[in-house]
Formats: sequence, C-alpha cells, structure tokens
Amino acid sequence: MNRRKKYRLFLMCFLVLDLLVMAFLGYQYLNRKIPDEIQVSRQNSTDVSELLSNPFVTFDEAVPVSGDGGYVLPCRLLGYLPFKEVKVTPVDDREVYVSGNTIGIYMETKGVLVIDTGEIQAEDGETKEPSRNIVRPGDYIVAFNDQKVTDKKELIRDLENMNGEAVTLKVNRDGETLPVSVTPAKDASGSYKLGLWVRDDTQGIGTLTYVNGNGSYGALGHGISDIDTADLLEISGGALYKAQVLAVNKGSKGNPGELAGLIRYEERNLLGTITENNKNGIYGQLYTNEENSISLRKMPAAHKQEVHTGDATILACVDGQVKEYAAEIKRIDLNHEDTNKSFVIQITDENLLELTGGVVQGMSGSPILQDGKVVGAVTHVFVQDSTSGYGIFIENMLNHEK
Repeated sequence: MNRRKKYRLFLMCFLVLDLLVMAFLGYQYLNRKIPDEIQVSRQNSTDVSELLSNPFVTFDEAVPVSGDGGYVLPCRLLGYLPFKEVKVTPVDDREVYVSGNTIGIYMETKGVLVIDTGEIQAEDGETKEPSRNIVRPGDYIVAFNDQKVTDKKELIRDLENMNGEAVTLKVNRDGETLPVSVTPAKDASGSYKLGLWVRDDTQGIGTLTYVNGNGSYGALGHGISDIDTADLLEISGGALYKAQVLAVNKGSKGNPGELAGLIRYEERNLLGTITENNKNGIYGQLYTNEENSISLRKMPAAHKQEVHTGDATILACVDGQVKEYAAEIKRIDLNHEDTNKSFVIQITDENLLELTGGVVQGMSGSPILQDGKVVGAVTHVFVQDSTSGYGIFIENMLNHEK
C-alpha cells in the first residue's frame, strides 16, 4: 500500500512539474509574440489590440504616457492574469534608400585595445608576466604616465623611453577610467616590456543596408566585436571604402563561408565615415559623390509588427553587382533580447545557393524586402545550415541612437 501511495505521489509530482514547464514555455512563447514596445504610423490610425491579437491575451484600455500621443496598453492572460504593458509610440512613416553594395570597413579603436597579457623571457633567464592580473583583456589604454595614447605607435614610442621604473597606465574598463601601475621587465635583448598583446584598428568586408535622405547610413545589422575578446569595439572613428569581391568561399554544413574581397585604402576609394559601432550595426555619413557607384533604391521602411513569415527577397552583391534574390522568413520573435536575431530567414534562390550556399560572412547588412518595403537586414549565418541565418528589423537599425 505504501508503495502504491509513493507511486501515485510520484505521478502527481511529475504531472505538476510537467504543467509548470508547459506554463513557463507558454508564457515565454507569448512574451516573444507580444512585444514590450512597438511603433505605429502617425499617418495611419491603427488598432494595436487587433494588430497584436492573440486568443490567450486581452487588452485593457490605453493609458496616455506622453504629449506626442504615446500610450501604454496593459494586457492580461485569459482575461484575468496581468501579463505585461505594451508601450505604443506613434512615429512618422519613414523612407530610406536601400543598397546591398559590398563595402570595405576600417575602424580605429578608442585608445589601444588590450587583447591579452603575455610572458617575457627576462635577461636573467626567468619568465615574467608583468601585467598579469593588473591589466585585463578588453581594457583600452588611453594614457601612459599621463600622456595621451591614441594608437600602438605612440605606445611603442613611450615604451622605448622606459628605464625599469613602474609606469602608470590609464585604462578604460567597463565604462570607467582607471589608473593601474605596471613594473616593466627587461627582456633578453635588453628592452623593457609590459607583456601586453594590443590592437588599435580593425578592417573587413560587409554590406551597406540603407542611406537616409541626409546621407547618414546604416550597415551590417550587428556591431563589430574584437575577434579575441568578443567584446564590442569602442571606436574613435573609421571609414568606408569601395570593396571588390574576388571570390566566394561557398558555405556548407559546419562551414559558414565568406566573401573574399579586396579593399584599396586610398583616398579616391573613400565612400564615407564611420562614427558609431553598436549592437545594431555601424553608422556614419556617406559622401555625396557620383563616382561612388553605390546602388540605391528608395523604399518605405516597415514596422516590426508588419513583418510576417513567408516570401521575401534580399539584396546582395556577390558577383560584382547588386541583385535581388528569393528568400523566406521562417520565424519571427518580436521581443528577442538580441535585436539582431529577431527573425530567421532562409535563402531559397537557386542562383544564390549555387554561388554561395546561402548566407556567408560579408553578406551581413544585406537588405531584406517584403511586400514592397524594407523590413530588415541579414545579420548572422547558421553554422550548421548555411542556407539560413538571423535578421534584424529595419526599425531597430533606424532607432540605433537608442
């Protein structure tokens, strides 16, 4: 009898746990389907409760929150349980010039980026690591003994004047500027070293997404991070250049592939400036020059709630010319914590699949079009399925200042 009771108790506990898991997963699903914040057209009145209609969610009366017509829309699960508040912001309809051109990228870091600390073979034969546990990977060296440092050349010049005494470095770490003291070690050649691996610039190839009427642009759809620290690079500035695709390393399962290109860092190849690098892309000003040869097409920008699963197209330049290729939006997450992974797109165009295998590195920023509007940009490729990748809503790219 005790065994039966224990068995029944076990079944009941298992059932309760199962119900809790189902409830949690259901909550997570609805949380991703009902966004925390949406923008709606100021020119066209929209019933947001109909727009976000869901059989498990009901909406209360709107509560005004600002003088520009913004409001909060409380919603409930099954008509009773408080769920969340959706902030609704009316905005003017926007149009942008979509591109799809391949671009060369050059950026300079804000100070000298520390990649890692390293060992030094000292002149006495001992192995020393003077910066270990003092300077950290991801720090930006901005001053050396109170002298401003902007690049590696300045840092190397300062190091040449060391005499073995402790030096004070000012580093930017997690938004704070901190002084740290490091005592250099003399290596086998008689030179003093701090034992640091550093970097002060980065370059690569990507895709221009859009240009506004005032010449400001957005590209990539994701920020550029350091390959060693994986942290988003803090930049002092940079430039866009013309880029030429020389070859395509075709993607396959386990191999994302890439566009192999040539960037000539010459003044006549300059396309514009880079002033900002954040999680939603790189931004700056495009030069107004007829010789830029940038492909542009004027299109309205969609709000994220307008994007739907089904047919779409992308603009990409993989063989020297911007072309439109067939694709399909497979899954949408209106509330993803990573804004550059808001939906899944799969390449269906046979020509592009033959050329690239799908999405490859260098296509980040390729505009995604649907229903006559630009809805977003390609951001990542799936390593195990090169035909598919993530996308970012164009709304998030346009709101990068937030």
